[in-house]
Amino acid sequence: MENRSQWGSRLGFLLAAMGSAIGLGNIWRFPAVAYENGGGAFFIPYLFALLTAGIPMLIMEFTIGHKYRSSSPRAFKRISSGMEWIGWWQIAISFVISTYYPVIVAWASAYAYYSLSQAWGDNPEAFFLNDFLNQIEPGTFGSIVPSVLIPIIIIWFIVFIILFRGVKNGIEFANRIFIPLLLICFTLIVIRAVTLPGALSGLEAFFKPDWSSIMDGSVWVSAYSQIFYSLSIGFAIMVTFSSYLPEKSDITNNAFITGFSNSSFELLAGIGVFSALGFMATQTGQEVSEVVEGGIGLAFMVFPKIISQMPAPALFGFLFFASLVLAGLSSMVSINETYIAGLQEKFNISRRASVTIGVGLAAVVSILYATQGGLVLLDTVDYFINNYGVALVGLIEVVAIAWFARELNNLQLHADRVSDILLGPWWQFSLRFITPFVLGYMMIQNLRTDMISNYSDYPSEFLFNFGWMVVIGAMVFGVFITMLKWPNEK
Repeated sequence: MENRSQWGSRLGFLLAAMGSAIGLGNIWRFPAVAYENGGGAFFIPYLFALLTAGIPMLIMEFTIGHKYRSSSPRAFKRISSGMEWIGWWQIAISFVISTYYPVIVAWASAYAYYSLSQAWGDNPEAFFLNDFLNQIEPGTFGSIVPSVLIPIIIIWFIVFIILFRGVKNGIEFANRIFIPLLLICFTLIVIRAVTLPGALSGLEAFFKPDWSSIMDGSVWVSAYSQIFYSLSIGFAIMVTFSSYLPEKSDITNNAFITGFSNSSFELLAGIGVFSALGFMATQTGQEVSEVVEGGIGLAFMVFPKIISQMPAPALFGFLFFASLVLAGLSSMVSINETYIAGLQEKFNISRRASVTIGVGLAAVVSILYATQGGLVLLDTVDYFINNYGVALVGLIEVVAIAWFARELNNLQLHADRVSDILLGPWWQFSLRFITPFVLGYMMIQNLRTDMISNYSDYPSEFLFNFGWMVVIGAMVFGVFITMLKWPNEK
Protein backbone atom coordinates (compact mmCIF):
# COMPACT_ATOMS: atom_id res chain seq x y z
CA MET A 1 0.00 0.00 0.00
CA GLU A 2 1.38 3.43 -0.99
CA ASN A 3 2.39 5.94 1.68
CA ARG A 4 -0.42 8.40 2.21
CA SER A 5 -1.30 11.17 4.62
CA GLN A 6 -3.56 10.07 7.45
CA TRP A 7 -5.82 11.68 10.01
CA GLY A 8 -4.36 11.80 13.48
CA SER A 9 -7.52 10.31 14.97
CA ARG A 10 -11.05 9.23 14.16
CA LEU A 11 -12.33 12.43 15.79
CA GLY A 12 -10.14 14.43 13.44
CA PHE A 13 -11.75 12.80 10.41
CA LEU A 14 -15.27 13.22 11.79
CA LEU A 15 -14.70 16.90 12.56
CA ALA A 16 -13.37 17.43 9.03
CA ALA A 17 -16.32 15.58 7.47
CA MET A 18 -18.76 17.53 9.67
CA GLY A 19 -16.94 20.74 8.80
CA SER A 20 -17.43 20.03 5.13
CA ALA A 21 -21.11 19.14 5.53
CA ILE A 22 -21.97 21.95 7.96
CA GLY A 23 -21.70 25.03 5.79
CA LEU A 24 -23.46 28.26 4.99
CA GLY A 25 -26.47 26.44 3.52
CA ASN A 26 -27.27 24.87 6.88
CA ILE A 27 -27.79 28.30 8.38
CA TRP A 28 -29.48 30.26 5.62
CA ARG A 29 -31.02 27.62 3.33
CA PHE A 30 -32.51 24.87 5.48
CA PRO A 31 -34.79 27.00 7.72
CA ALA A 32 -36.52 28.65 4.74
CA VAL A 33 -36.77 25.37 2.80
CA ALA A 34 -38.38 23.60 5.76
CA TYR A 35 -40.82 26.45 6.39
CA GLU A 36 -41.87 26.70 2.73
CA ASN A 37 -42.38 22.93 2.42
CA GLY A 38 -44.74 22.07 5.24
CA GLY A 39 -43.00 23.22 8.41
CA GLY A 40 -42.96 20.39 10.93
CA ALA A 41 -44.38 17.99 8.34
CA PHE A 42 -41.25 18.54 6.21
CA PHE A 43 -39.18 16.55 8.67
CA ILE A 44 -40.83 13.30 7.50
CA PRO A 45 -39.62 13.49 3.87
CA TYR A 46 -36.39 15.06 5.13
CA LEU A 47 -35.63 12.10 7.42
CA PHE A 48 -36.66 9.65 4.70
CA ALA A 49 -34.31 11.40 2.26
CA LEU A 50 -31.48 11.28 4.79
CA LEU A 51 -31.89 7.51 5.26
CA THR A 52 -32.46 6.59 1.61
CA ALA A 53 -30.08 8.97 -0.18
CA GLY A 54 -27.88 11.03 2.14
CA ILE A 55 -26.39 8.37 4.38
CA PRO A 56 -26.30 5.65 1.67
CA MET A 57 -24.28 7.95 -0.62
CA LEU A 58 -22.05 9.00 2.26
CA ILE A 59 -21.35 5.33 2.98
CA MET A 60 -20.66 4.72 -0.71
CA GLU A 61 -18.21 7.63 -1.01
CA PHE A 62 -16.52 6.87 2.32
CA THR A 63 -16.06 3.26 1.20
CA ILE A 64 -14.69 4.20 -2.24
CA GLY A 65 -12.10 6.51 -0.69
CA HIS A 66 -11.15 4.04 2.04
CA LYS A 67 -10.93 1.02 -0.25
CA TYR A 68 -9.01 2.60 -3.11
CA ARG A 69 -6.94 5.04 -0.98
CA SER A 70 -6.83 7.71 -3.64
CA SER A 71 -8.17 11.04 -4.74
CA SER A 72 -11.54 10.90 -6.49
CA PRO A 73 -10.22 10.53 -10.09
CA ARG A 74 -7.80 7.72 -9.29
CA ALA A 75 -10.36 5.97 -7.07
CA PHE A 76 -12.91 5.93 -9.89
CA LYS A 77 -10.19 4.82 -12.31
CA ARG A 78 -9.45 1.87 -10.03
CA ILE A 79 -13.13 0.92 -10.12
CA SER A 80 -13.20 1.16 -13.91
CA SER A 81 -10.80 2.85 -16.34
CA GLY A 82 -13.75 4.51 -18.07
CA MET A 83 -14.87 6.27 -14.89
CA GLU A 84 -11.85 8.47 -14.14
CA TRP A 85 -13.49 11.43 -15.88
CA ILE A 86 -16.27 11.44 -13.27
CA GLY A 87 -13.68 12.15 -10.58
CA TRP A 88 -12.14 15.00 -12.58
CA TRP A 89 -15.58 16.39 -13.33
CA GLN A 90 -16.27 16.45 -9.58
CA ILE A 91 -12.96 18.18 -8.96
CA ALA A 92 -13.73 20.78 -11.63
CA ILE A 93 -17.06 21.48 -9.91
CA SER A 94 -15.30 21.82 -6.55
CA PHE A 95 -12.82 24.22 -8.12
CA VAL A 96 -15.63 26.41 -9.47
CA ILE A 97 -17.31 26.47 -6.06
CA SER A 98 -13.99 27.27 -4.39
CA THR A 99 -13.70 30.45 -6.47
CA TYR A 100 -16.89 32.03 -5.11
CA TYR A 101 -17.31 30.42 -1.68
CA PRO A 102 -14.55 32.56 -0.10
CA VAL A 103 -16.35 35.67 -1.32
CA ILE A 104 -19.35 34.90 0.90
CA VAL A 105 -17.00 34.12 3.80
CA ALA A 106 -15.29 37.45 3.15
CA TRP A 107 -18.66 39.27 3.24
CA ALA A 108 -19.42 37.58 6.57
CA SER A 109 -16.05 38.57 8.02
CA ALA A 110 -16.63 42.19 6.98
CA TYR A 111 -20.10 42.11 8.53
CA ALA A 112 -18.70 40.69 11.78
CA TYR A 113 -16.75 43.95 11.96
CA TYR A 114 -19.69 46.09 10.82
CA SER A 115 -21.93 44.53 13.46
CA LEU A 116 -19.87 46.12 16.24
CA SER A 117 -21.28 49.53 15.24
CA GLN A 118 -24.30 48.44 13.12
CA ALA A 119 -22.68 50.24 10.21
CA TRP A 120 -25.56 49.20 7.93
CA GLY A 121 -27.77 51.88 9.53
CA ASP A 122 -31.55 51.97 9.04
CA ASN A 123 -31.56 50.34 5.60
CA PRO A 124 -29.41 47.17 5.60
CA GLU A 125 -30.57 46.18 2.10
CA ALA A 126 -29.40 49.46 0.54
CA PHE A 127 -26.17 49.31 2.56
CA PHE A 128 -25.37 45.76 1.35
CA LEU A 129 -26.16 46.34 -2.31
CA ASN A 130 -25.02 49.94 -2.72
CA ASP A 131 -22.55 50.94 -0.02
CA PHE A 132 -20.84 47.57 0.52
CA LEU A 133 -21.03 45.84 -2.87
CA ASN A 134 -21.47 49.00 -4.97
CA GLN A 135 -23.65 46.87 -7.26
CA ILE A 136 -24.30 47.88 -10.86
CA GLU A 137 -26.58 46.64 -13.64
CA PRO A 138 -26.78 42.81 -13.95
CA GLY A 139 -24.59 41.40 -16.70
CA THR A 140 -21.71 43.83 -16.28
CA PHE A 141 -18.63 43.67 -14.06
CA GLY A 142 -17.53 47.23 -13.39
CA SER A 143 -14.53 47.93 -11.19
CA ILE A 144 -13.04 46.08 -8.21
CA VAL A 145 -14.60 46.88 -4.82
CA PRO A 146 -11.83 47.26 -2.17
CA SER A 147 -14.18 46.54 0.76
CA VAL A 148 -14.75 43.07 -0.74
CA LEU A 149 -11.29 42.40 -2.17
CA ILE A 150 -9.38 42.99 1.08
CA PRO A 151 -11.29 40.41 3.21
CA ILE A 152 -11.11 37.94 0.30
CA ILE A 153 -7.30 38.19 0.36
CA ILE A 154 -7.29 37.62 4.13
CA ILE A 155 -9.59 34.56 3.85
CA TRP A 156 -7.44 33.04 1.10
CA PHE A 157 -4.32 33.58 3.19
CA ILE A 158 -5.86 31.67 6.11
CA VAL A 159 -6.97 28.81 3.84
CA PHE A 160 -3.59 28.66 2.13
CA ILE A 161 -1.76 28.29 5.45
CA ILE A 162 -4.13 25.54 6.63
CA LEU A 163 -3.82 23.52 3.42
CA PHE A 164 -0.07 24.10 3.17
CA ARG A 165 0.37 22.41 6.57
CA GLY A 166 -1.18 19.18 5.31
CA VAL A 167 -3.96 16.82 6.40
CA LYS A 168 -3.12 16.18 10.05
CA ASN A 169 -1.36 19.42 11.01
CA GLY A 170 -3.48 21.65 8.80
CA ILE A 171 -7.02 20.46 8.03
CA GLU A 172 -7.49 18.36 11.16
CA PHE A 173 -5.93 20.96 13.45
CA ALA A 174 -8.08 23.75 11.97
CA ASN A 175 -11.33 21.80 12.28
CA ARG A 176 -10.55 20.96 15.91
CA ILE A 177 -10.78 24.73 16.41
CA PHE A 178 -13.46 25.73 13.88
CA ILE A 179 -16.16 23.17 14.68
CA PRO A 180 -16.21 23.53 18.51
CA LEU A 181 -16.10 27.34 18.13
CA LEU A 182 -18.94 27.20 15.60
CA LEU A 183 -21.07 25.11 17.94
CA ILE A 184 -20.36 27.43 20.88
CA CYS A 185 -21.10 30.61 18.88
CA PHE A 186 -24.28 29.29 17.32
CA THR A 187 -25.55 27.74 20.54
CA LEU A 188 -25.16 31.13 22.23
CA ILE A 189 -27.10 32.70 19.35
CA VAL A 190 -29.92 30.18 19.70
CA ILE A 191 -30.12 30.58 23.49
CA ARG A 192 -30.37 34.35 23.08
CA ALA A 193 -32.81 34.13 20.17
CA VAL A 194 -35.32 31.83 21.91
CA THR A 195 -35.53 34.23 24.86
CA LEU A 196 -36.48 37.23 22.71
CA PRO A 197 -40.05 38.61 22.66
CA GLY A 198 -41.95 36.95 19.81
CA ALA A 199 -39.57 33.98 19.55
CA LEU A 200 -42.42 31.54 20.25
CA SER A 201 -44.44 32.85 17.31
CA GLY A 202 -41.43 32.26 15.07
CA LEU A 203 -40.95 28.72 16.38
CA GLU A 204 -44.65 28.01 15.98
CA ALA A 205 -44.47 29.10 12.35
CA PHE A 206 -41.38 26.92 11.80
CA PHE A 207 -42.67 23.75 13.45
CA LYS A 208 -46.40 23.97 12.72
CA PRO A 209 -47.04 21.01 10.39
CA ASP A 210 -48.94 21.32 7.14
CA TRP A 211 -49.79 17.65 6.69
CA SER A 212 -51.29 18.19 3.24
CA SER A 213 -47.78 19.00 1.97
CA ILE A 214 -46.78 15.35 2.46
CA MET A 215 -48.77 14.50 -0.68
CA ASP A 216 -46.94 17.14 -2.74
CA GLY A 217 -44.14 15.62 -4.83
CA SER A 218 -42.23 18.91 -4.94
CA VAL A 219 -41.87 18.80 -1.14
CA TRP A 220 -40.16 15.42 -1.34
CA VAL A 221 -37.87 16.69 -4.09
CA SER A 222 -36.99 19.67 -1.88
CA ALA A 223 -36.14 17.29 0.97
CA TYR A 224 -33.83 15.20 -1.22
CA SER A 225 -32.30 18.35 -2.68
CA GLN A 226 -31.52 19.76 0.77
CA ILE A 227 -29.97 16.50 1.95
CA PHE A 228 -27.92 16.07 -1.21
CA TYR A 229 -26.47 19.57 -1.27
CA SER A 230 -25.86 19.91 2.47
CA LEU A 231 -23.86 16.67 2.89
CA SER A 232 -21.14 17.55 0.34
CA ILE A 233 -22.04 14.54 -1.80
CA GLY A 234 -20.73 14.51 -5.36
CA PHE A 235 -18.00 17.11 -4.73
CA ALA A 236 -15.17 14.52 -4.44
CA ILE A 237 -14.75 15.74 -0.85
CA MET A 238 -15.88 12.67 1.05
CA VAL A 239 -13.95 10.30 -1.24
CA THR A 240 -10.80 12.37 -0.69
CA PHE A 241 -11.22 12.69 3.08
CA SER A 242 -11.95 8.99 3.61
CA SER A 243 -8.84 8.06 1.60
CA TYR A 244 -6.79 9.47 4.51
CA LEU A 245 -8.43 7.08 7.02
CA PRO A 246 -6.36 4.25 8.54
CA GLU A 247 -7.11 0.70 7.45
CA LYS A 248 -9.20 -0.04 10.55
CA SER A 249 -12.02 2.51 10.35
CA ASP A 250 -15.72 2.10 10.98
CA ILE A 251 -17.05 3.41 7.66
CA THR A 252 -20.79 2.95 8.23
CA ASN A 253 -20.80 4.38 11.73
CA ASN A 254 -18.79 7.40 10.55
CA ALA A 255 -21.39 8.05 7.85
CA PHE A 256 -24.29 7.92 10.32
CA ILE A 257 -22.49 10.25 12.73
CA THR A 258 -21.69 12.73 9.94
CA GLY A 259 -25.21 12.63 8.49
CA PHE A 260 -27.06 13.04 11.78
CA SER A 261 -24.62 15.70 13.04
CA ASN A 262 -25.29 17.74 9.92
CA SER A 263 -29.06 17.36 10.30
CA SER A 264 -28.89 18.24 14.00
CA PHE A 265 -27.09 21.46 13.19
CA GLU A 266 -29.69 22.28 10.53
CA LEU A 267 -32.44 21.84 13.12
CA LEU A 268 -30.51 24.05 15.55
CA ALA A 269 -30.15 26.65 12.79
CA GLY A 270 -33.89 26.52 12.11
CA ILE A 271 -34.66 27.15 15.79
CA GLY A 272 -32.26 30.08 15.98
CA VAL A 273 -33.28 31.69 12.69
CA PHE A 274 -37.02 31.45 13.24
CA SER A 275 -36.79 32.63 16.85
CA ALA A 276 -35.06 35.74 15.49
CA LEU A 277 -37.61 36.11 12.67
CA GLY A 278 -40.42 35.84 15.21
CA PHE A 279 -38.79 38.63 17.21
CA MET A 280 -38.49 40.80 14.10
CA ALA A 281 -42.13 40.18 13.15
CA THR A 282 -43.25 41.18 16.64
CA GLN A 283 -41.14 44.35 16.63
CA THR A 284 -42.45 45.47 13.24
CA GLY A 285 -46.06 44.34 13.69
CA GLN A 286 -45.88 41.87 10.80
CA GLU A 287 -46.67 38.20 10.37
CA VAL A 288 -43.74 35.79 10.42
CA SER A 289 -44.58 34.81 6.84
CA GLU A 290 -43.91 38.41 5.76
CA VAL A 291 -40.31 38.45 7.03
CA VAL A 292 -39.15 34.95 6.02
CA GLU A 293 -36.31 34.89 3.54
CA GLY A 294 -33.49 32.50 2.74
CA GLY A 295 -30.02 32.67 1.23
CA ILE A 296 -27.86 35.76 0.99
CA GLY A 297 -30.85 38.02 1.63
CA LEU A 298 -31.46 36.41 5.03
CA ALA A 299 -27.85 36.77 6.15
CA PHE A 300 -26.96 40.22 4.87
CA MET A 301 -30.28 42.06 4.62
CA VAL A 302 -32.79 40.55 7.07
CA PHE A 303 -30.49 39.59 9.95
CA PRO A 304 -28.86 43.03 10.21
CA LYS A 305 -32.37 44.46 10.74
CA ILE A 306 -32.96 41.92 13.51
CA ILE A 307 -29.57 42.56 15.09
CA SER A 308 -30.17 46.32 15.22
CA GLN A 309 -33.38 45.82 17.21
CA MET A 310 -31.91 43.42 19.76
CA PRO A 311 -30.42 44.06 23.17
CA ALA A 312 -26.60 43.90 22.96
CA PRO A 313 -26.68 44.05 19.14
CA ALA A 314 -22.91 44.21 18.75
CA LEU A 315 -22.36 40.89 20.57
CA PHE A 316 -25.23 39.08 18.84
CA GLY A 317 -24.23 40.40 15.43
CA PHE A 318 -20.59 39.45 15.89
CA LEU A 319 -21.52 35.92 17.01
CA PHE A 320 -23.86 35.43 14.05
CA PHE A 321 -21.40 36.52 11.37
CA ALA A 322 -18.51 34.78 13.13
CA SER A 323 -20.59 31.59 12.86
CA LEU A 324 -20.92 32.13 9.12
CA VAL A 325 -17.16 32.65 8.84
CA LEU A 326 -16.36 29.48 10.80
CA ALA A 327 -18.88 27.38 8.85
CA GLY A 328 -17.57 28.80 5.59
CA LEU A 329 -13.90 28.29 6.38
CA SER A 330 -14.35 24.63 7.34
CA SER A 331 -16.24 23.96 4.10
CA MET A 332 -13.75 25.97 2.04
CA VAL A 333 -10.82 23.92 3.25
CA SER A 334 -12.56 20.66 2.30
CA ILE A 335 -13.53 21.91 -1.16
CA ASN A 336 -9.96 22.95 -1.94
CA GLU A 337 -8.51 19.67 -0.71
CA THR A 338 -10.22 17.77 -3.55
CA TYR A 339 -8.17 19.30 -6.35
CA ILE A 340 -5.01 19.54 -4.27
CA ALA A 341 -5.08 15.74 -3.85
CA GLY A 342 -6.02 15.20 -7.51
CA LEU A 343 -3.23 17.41 -8.90
CA GLN A 344 -0.70 15.91 -6.51
CA GLU A 345 -1.40 12.37 -7.71
CA LYS A 346 -2.01 13.04 -11.42
CA PHE A 347 1.17 15.05 -11.98
CA ASN A 348 3.32 13.50 -9.24
CA ILE A 349 4.09 16.85 -7.62
CA SER A 350 4.59 17.78 -3.98
CA ARG A 351 1.70 18.86 -1.80
CA ARG A 352 3.19 22.33 -1.47
CA ALA A 353 3.36 22.72 -5.25
CA SER A 354 -0.19 21.43 -5.61
CA VAL A 355 -1.49 23.86 -2.96
CA THR A 356 0.36 26.77 -4.56
CA ILE A 357 -0.98 26.02 -8.05
CA GLY A 358 -4.54 25.05 -7.12
CA VAL A 359 -5.24 27.61 -4.41
CA GLY A 360 -3.34 30.30 -6.30
CA LEU A 361 -5.43 29.84 -9.44
CA ALA A 362 -8.71 29.75 -7.47
CA ALA A 363 -7.72 32.91 -5.61
CA VAL A 364 -7.00 34.76 -8.85
CA VAL A 365 -10.34 33.74 -10.37
CA SER A 366 -12.18 34.79 -7.20
CA ILE A 367 -11.21 38.40 -7.88
CA LEU A 368 -13.98 38.46 -10.50
CA TYR A 369 -16.48 38.25 -7.64
CA ALA A 370 -14.90 41.26 -5.95
CA THR A 371 -16.15 43.51 -8.75
CA GLN A 372 -19.32 45.60 -8.77
CA GLY A 373 -21.08 42.83 -10.70
CA GLY A 374 -19.79 40.13 -8.36
CA LEU A 375 -23.10 39.38 -6.64
CA VAL A 376 -24.94 38.59 -9.89
CA LEU A 377 -21.97 36.55 -11.14
CA LEU A 378 -21.89 34.58 -7.88
CA ASP A 379 -25.64 34.00 -7.93
CA THR A 380 -25.50 32.76 -11.53
CA VAL A 381 -22.50 30.46 -11.18
CA ASP A 382 -23.80 29.03 -7.88
CA TYR A 383 -27.24 28.29 -9.34
CA PHE A 384 -25.97 26.52 -12.46
CA ILE A 385 -23.04 24.64 -10.93
CA ASN A 386 -25.31 23.23 -8.21
CA ASN A 387 -28.35 22.41 -10.33
CA TYR A 388 -26.51 21.13 -13.41
CA GLY A 389 -23.11 20.27 -11.99
CA VAL A 390 -23.42 18.75 -8.52
CA ALA A 391 -26.83 17.15 -9.08
CA LEU A 392 -25.91 15.76 -12.51
CA VAL A 393 -22.52 14.38 -11.52
CA GLY A 394 -24.15 12.78 -8.47
CA LEU A 395 -26.66 11.08 -10.75
CA ILE A 396 -23.92 9.89 -13.15
CA GLU A 397 -21.77 8.70 -10.24
CA VAL A 398 -24.40 6.52 -8.60
CA VAL A 399 -25.66 5.09 -11.91
CA ALA A 400 -22.11 4.31 -13.08
CA ILE A 401 -21.22 2.50 -9.85
CA ALA A 402 -24.54 0.74 -9.26
CA TRP A 403 -25.51 -0.21 -12.83
CA PHE A 404 -22.48 -0.12 -15.11
CA ALA A 405 -19.52 -1.08 -12.91
CA ARG A 406 -21.80 -3.16 -10.65
CA GLU A 407 -19.53 -2.29 -7.76
CA LEU A 408 -22.07 -2.12 -4.93
CA ASN A 409 -21.54 -5.71 -3.79
CA ASN A 410 -17.78 -5.20 -3.51
CA LEU A 411 -18.23 -1.90 -1.69
CA GLN A 412 -20.71 -3.48 0.71
CA LEU A 413 -18.31 -6.31 1.49
CA HIS A 414 -15.55 -3.79 2.21
CA ALA A 415 -17.76 -1.59 4.40
CA ASP A 416 -19.09 -4.59 6.33
CA ARG A 417 -15.56 -5.89 6.90
CA VAL A 418 -14.46 -2.74 8.72
CA SER A 419 -17.76 -1.56 10.26
CA ASP A 420 -19.81 -2.56 13.29
CA ILE A 421 -23.12 -1.76 11.55
CA LEU A 422 -23.68 -4.17 8.67
CA LEU A 423 -25.39 -2.88 5.55
CA GLY A 424 -28.74 -4.43 4.73
CA PRO A 425 -30.71 -4.57 1.45
CA TRP A 426 -31.90 -0.97 2.02
CA TRP A 427 -28.46 0.37 1.12
CA GLN A 428 -28.23 -1.18 -2.33
CA PHE A 429 -31.93 -0.62 -3.06
CA SER A 430 -31.59 3.07 -2.20
CA LEU A 431 -28.57 3.53 -4.46
CA ARG A 432 -29.91 1.45 -7.35
CA PHE A 433 -33.40 2.88 -7.49
CA ILE A 434 -34.41 5.69 -5.10
CA THR A 435 -31.44 8.03 -5.46
CA PRO A 436 -31.16 7.84 -9.29
CA PHE A 437 -34.91 8.36 -9.67
CA VAL A 438 -35.00 11.43 -7.42
CA LEU A 439 -31.87 13.02 -8.91
CA GLY A 440 -33.15 12.36 -12.43
CA TYR A 441 -36.50 13.93 -11.60
CA MET A 442 -34.72 16.95 -10.10
CA MET A 443 -32.72 17.42 -13.30
CA ILE A 444 -35.84 17.29 -15.48
CA GLN A 445 -37.66 19.79 -13.27
CA ASN A 446 -34.70 22.17 -13.27
CA LEU A 447 -34.38 22.02 -17.05
CA ARG A 448 -38.09 22.59 -17.49
CA THR A 449 -37.95 25.66 -15.28
CA ASP A 450 -34.92 27.18 -16.99
CA MET A 451 -36.24 26.54 -20.49
CA ILE A 452 -39.38 28.55 -19.70
CA SER A 453 -37.74 31.67 -18.27
CA ASN A 454 -34.32 33.15 -17.51
CA TYR A 455 -33.03 32.59 -14.00
CA SER A 456 -33.74 35.74 -11.94
CA ASP A 457 -34.46 37.55 -15.23
CA TYR A 458 -30.74 37.97 -15.85
CA PRO A 459 -29.65 38.67 -19.47
CA SER A 460 -29.65 35.54 -21.67
CA GLU A 461 -26.11 36.10 -22.93
CA PHE A 462 -24.81 36.46 -19.38
CA LEU A 463 -26.56 33.25 -18.26
CA PHE A 464 -25.13 31.39 -21.25
CA ASN A 465 -21.56 32.63 -20.73
CA PHE A 466 -21.35 32.29 -16.95
CA GLY A 467 -23.99 29.64 -16.29
CA TRP A 468 -24.26 27.04 -19.02
CA MET A 469 -20.66 27.45 -20.24
CA VAL A 470 -19.25 27.01 -16.74
CA VAL A 471 -21.21 23.76 -16.36
CA ILE A 472 -20.15 22.50 -19.80
CA GLY A 473 -16.56 23.61 -19.17
CA ALA A 474 -16.39 21.48 -16.01
CA MET A 475 -17.47 18.42 -18.02
CA VAL A 476 -14.98 19.13 -20.82
CA PHE A 477 -12.19 19.59 -18.28
CA GLY A 478 -13.01 16.18 -16.80
CA VAL A 479 -12.69 14.50 -20.19
CA PHE A 480 -9.57 16.43 -21.21
CA ILE A 481 -7.47 15.78 -18.11
CA THR A 482 -8.49 12.10 -18.16
CA MET A 483 -6.63 11.76 -21.47
CA LEU A 484 -3.36 12.71 -19.74
CA LYS A 485 -1.37 9.74 -18.46
CA TRP A 486 -0.70 9.05 -14.80
CA PRO A 487 2.92 8.91 -13.55
CA ASN A 488 4.69 5.66 -14.47
CA GLU A 489 1.77 4.73 -16.71
CA LYS A 490 2.75 3.15 -20.01
